[in-house]
Amino acid sequence: MIAVEPAPSNAQATASHAVGPSSTPEWCARLPRPEYAHLERVTTPSAWFEVYRVDPGVYALYEPHQWQEVISWLIVGTRQALLFDTGMGLQNIQAVASSITALPIEVLNSHTHHDHVGDNWRFESVLGMDDPFTKRNAAGVAHAGVADEVAPKSLCGVQPASLDTAGYRVRAFRITSVVHDGSRIDLGGRTLEVLHVPGHAPDAIALLDRANGLIFTGDTFYEGPIYVFSPGADFSAYTQSVERLAALAPAPRKLLTAHNVAASDPQLLPALRDAVRAIASGAAAGTRDSALVTYTFDAFSIQLPARRPPAGQERHLGFSDQTTVAGRRRGR
Repeated sequence: MIAVEPAPSNAQATASHAVGPSSTPEWCARLPRPEYAHLERVTTPSAWFEVYRVDPGVYALYEPHQWQEVISWLIVGTRQALLFDTGMGLQNIQAVASSITALPIEVLNSHTHHDHVGDNWRFESVLGMDDPFTKRNAAGVAHAGVADEVAPKSLCGVQPASLDTAGYRVRAFRITSVVHDGSRIDLGGRTLEVLHVPGHAPDAIALLDRANGLIFTGDTFYEGPIYVFSPGADFSAYTQSVERLAALAPAPRKLLTAHNVAASDPQLLPALRDAVRAIASGAAAGTRDSALVTYTFDAFSIQLPARRPPAGQERHLGFSDQTTVAGRRRGR
């Protein structure tokens, strides 16, 4: 039996996250996000994750104590469960998922950037795309490559005693089965369709639950600055992927995203499509900051490299995936 408790009030949550005015990062001081007050909170044995039941059999495993605010998704059928992403790997997500369901849990990643595969290594069954990008990222990331993720500016509130900031790394993992565009994953009573949506990353996918009107968007859409500039990013591919997802509207009831706000209005997909079209046509004005240009819209923004290569060559961008906390995913 899963214990359910009301979502904390803003005042309660702010108090629980507080670490003192002098040491509270700016992004942390603005939490909690008000959208979570309307979701059903689930009690789990972890103080690191906040878990919300967003739809029957669908749970958001949210990491509000780290600036990425990653959201992984546990999707439960009658025969097995799927964990869509495993988060930062800063605390044991397998234990949290297993406290929610006793069914076997298989992992699939929305893409293989380090903030979505951190606990892949804990699971015996990991699905993945047959892509060189996926295979390279399965090798993990040494501490030097992710040390900034556990710097004081990147953490919020009282930290677990087991959090090893000095030795944190992304461990290597093994893909045990391959999926592709159009693959169907039968969980028993619930079927998920894999949609290949490259652009943010070459191996980016979304999951479509047609029967229940749900789209799990990964990093192709969330409310905040959307990156289309990291190694492997491709704005031309991204525009096609956005067109594909927007064409599904208005059928979906909810967009279930991978950062910041768990459940978003599906009408934001057509808005994202219109925004991408405006950028591509030159109708949208962006703001340049160093190597990036940010195009700001109502509920999200899109960040592109300031100097874009010719169409079809975006995958060779050399920008680092590490940026300052102040510039990432905080605003709208």
